[in-house]
Amino acid sequence: MVGDLTRSVGAVARGCTRRVRDRYDHLENIVHDQLVMHSITALRIAVGAVFLGFGVLKFFPGVSPAENLSRTATDLLTFRLIPGSVSIVVVAALECFIGVCLLAGRWMRLAVWLLALELVGILSPLVLLFGRLFAGPHGAPTLEGQYVLKDIILVTAGMVIAAASFRGGRLVRGDLGPAARIPEGAPLDADHKLAVVLAGISDETMIGELCARHEISESQFYTWRDASLEAATLALAEDASVPDEAATGRRGAVSQA
Repeated sequence: MVGDLTRSVGAVARGCTRRVRDRYDHLENIVHDQLVMHSITALRIAVGAVFLGFGVLKFFPGVSPAENLSRTATDLLTFRLIPGSVSIVVVAALECFIGVCLLAGRWMRLAVWLLALELVGILSPLVLLFGRLFAGPHGAPTLEGQYVLKDIILVTAGMVIAAASFRGGRLVRGDLGPAARIPEGAPLDADHKLAVVLAGISDETMIGELCARHEISESQFYTWRDASLEAATLALAEDASVPDEAATGRRGAVSQA
């Protein structure tokens, strides 16, 4: 009797643990889906705000903590052909323009190229002013050195934004995101069956709950899933066998010529 009670308690504990783990996996799935959809936009806005804020500061002499460093680096990059008072205004205007573009999500192609140019200037003190940046005790970076080293984060953020801004670049999941919740008791017509299948494919930990909610067996779910995948494969195969009309027209025009 004690053994039966122990097995029952163990089974209940394992069931609770599995349900908690499944709920956690489902929550993680939803959070990850939101990150995939919005993290690049959030990064773009954050970097844009940083560039706009620091760009505005450079318009006011003595306000920006990087003003002197920026003037010195620009003098070296331009061989002192541009006065420091002019170069700092140009840098400020460039940073503000990049910041506005990133915040608005407009003119991104131009903004990304200008950002690449700006990032070269931002990191140039590591080469041109290395001794000044690492003049601390035992070669440790000074406050200016730490300021420049942190800009490496801006460089990598700029690379991510550039990769996801144009030419079809985007961040995608390797699987389907969590599907919309199907109302309990809804009639399972073809559309709802497909929604159940997509929900189960996107989050396999919830297949058992989906089946219980819609009063179907898991074997029935897998039957629907296999049928859906087979139909999708046939549809894609038929689509691939139909010649593209535009391509056919072009080939015909070439042959006539």
